[in-house]
Amino acid sequence: MTGHLKGNRRDWLAARLDLLEAEKELTRRGDELAQRRRELPWVRIDKDYVFETEQGRASLPDLFRGRSQLLIYHFMFGPDYTAGCPSCSSIADGFNGVATHLASHDVMLWAVSRAPLAKLLAYRQRMGWSFPWASSFGGDFNADFNVFFTEQQQKSGDIEYNYRRAAPAPAQEPLAGKTAREWQRPGEQGLVAQVAAMAGTDVATFTRERPGVSAFAIEDGAVYHTYSAYARGLDGLWGMYQWLDRAPLGRNENSYWLRRHDEYGRQ
Repeated sequence: MTGHLKGNRRDWLAARLDLLEAEKELTRRGDELAQRRRELPWVRIDKDYVFETEQGRASLPDLFRGRSQLLIYHFMFGPDYTAGCPSCSSIADGFNGVATHLASHDVMLWAVSRAPLAKLLAYRQRMGWSFPWASSFGGDFNADFNVFFTEQQQKSGDIEYNYRRAAPAPAQEPLAGKTAREWQRPGEQGLVAQVAAMAGTDVATFTRERPGVSAFAIEDGAVYHTYSAYARGLDGLWGMYQWLDRAPLGRNENSYWLRRHDEYGRQ
């Protein structure tokens, strides 16, 4: 039993109408923020990035595939991982259908990771995905967009993620927020160590990669960076959580419960 407040339909409707006004205000505020995103100045990219794709080597302009807009999800899958980050994987579970709609609306959606292409494609096949995925292995793309950091940067604290400077390792678990740290109980592994193990690696190696999304536009042959978001800025892309936020108990998290979709029910 939850002990949750109970009431009759009249009580519920009164509370629901009050909540509706707040939801409408949030929607209006979201529209305003979306407009502000679109109004950010565009920054021209003059660096030549090279990616490996199923169709061969590709430049950043090539990833547009004839569209004028490009969205890249920075998927945490480093060269030393044995599998993709489970959290990124749950976000990517929603990409297949979305990518098709976006491509028909002048927007290309790609995932980009540092792992070699063969490893990415094998994992994509396991997951049953079809969206385009490119490898940036050996290049500067991930570092330049603040989703990859070196071991030296970790040790010195020379890391800026989500527009903030991070503390040197191991002073904190880099991906664990305040609530997440509370999940750890005496005698248990830390949260990030658990997730790192699910990707087949250790905490330091795992957290050199970070999640994010970046947007680009191409105009008269020139590519411009228009927007990037990281950390909780990705919540809106995480379809599962949008559903949970509307469920009776909400996110209802007291441990890292996420698994890849083919791992639920395994002993």
